[in-house]
Amino acid sequence: MTNLSTSSSYPTGPNYAPGPIGVAIVGTGFGQKVHIPGLKEYPQTQVVAVYHRDIDQAEAIAATHHIPLATDAIADIAKMAEVQAVSLSTPPFLHYEMAKPLLEAGKHLLLEKPTTLSASEAKELYRIANANSVVTAMDFEFRFVPPWQRFKEVLDDGYCGQIRLIKIDWLVSSRADASRPWNWYSQKQQGGGALGAIGSHCFDYISWLFGPVKRLCASLSTAVTERPDPKAGGQLKPVDADDSCLLMLELVEGTPIQVSLSSATYQGRGHWVEVYGDRGTLVLGSDNQKDYVHGFKLWGAPAGESLSELAIPHRLEFSKTYPDGRIAPFIRVVDNWVRGIEARRAIAPSLREGVYSQLLMDLTHESHETGTWVTVPHFDDYLARS
Repeated sequence: MTNLSTSSSYPTGPNYAPGPIGVAIVGTGFGQKVHIPGLKEYPQTQVVAVYHRDIDQAEAIAATHHIPLATDAIADIAKMAEVQAVSLSTPPFLHYEMAKPLLEAGKHLLLEKPTTLSASEAKELYRIANANSVVTAMDFEFRFVPPWQRFKEVLDDGYCGQIRLIKIDWLVSSRADASRPWNWYSQKQQGGGALGAIGSHCFDYISWLFGPVKRLCASLSTAVTERPDPKAGGQLKPVDADDSCLLMLELVEGTPIQVSLSSATYQGRGHWVEVYGDRGTLVLGSDNQKDYVHGFKLWGAPAGESLSELAIPHRLEFSKTYPDGRIAPFIRVVDNWVRGIEARRAIAPSLREGVYSQLLMDLTHESHETGTWVTVPHFDDYLARS
């Protein structure tokens, strides 16, 4: 670790008055692309430290982004007085072991999805956060994308009436090329696969838009079963993480949902959510294969009429957009997190929502392995269980 300070001009602890919040970056892949620029853009956060397992890399990243502190130890981040909050975007197999000491140290946490490797790990983090009065946030950014927010408003206003069917397709080509290198994403035990990468989002927004799931049935598959490992001279190594997932779900109030997810579909149709009701139909979608936030539009049709595009109110639009579409909604996630820190309570989507998404992922694997429908427990009961 280098360039550490023992004093701080920043307020510390979970109950400090509003002001600049010192944030540490843990995870420098997605972190450099989205988290660092988003946190630097947001006026109430200051990026004060960066972690990388290689200290030379940590120092180089800190220099590139003008970050004052660099370290190769999570324990250092936990001890830094300058750091009140942490943005954690490492691969999912590291989330639990890294988040736990940070939460125990009283650091507010913004966590990337998927939450952890299991719902039991996610639930333990949730309990530690509550025990330490720590405010958490999950980067479920679709809740903050303007067409999605309008979709939610129109749904809540009853545009579709009694919903008869919900259909979700998320078909992209990000893992279609079999020459793409083998890494943690290829390994089920490290949290790789389409279910974790995009299914985690689906489970969150299904809950947000439509309500809790009663039961589900799933089939997972792996089309690309080998990939070259650049660390082993290009030798092919086995892939056991899913690249496609087919799901049937039933909401608590009985509505059926059909979900098709794949990261291995050349010319896949993109990301679409269709809602069919007795009073009308809503379709939200984007065929953008290069940016999973940019490009969404919303269409609607009262029963018996043709679909037409619905305008997105100016009040919902981003005040500023970026070449990488993920940055603008991430800034809204940060704003939500900071408002929660100031109010001393988590605002959804928080670790609570992260536990729910992870629970449904666990049950998806259970359903696939058993070949049966799986009942989803009542969520409050599940959280209360030891």
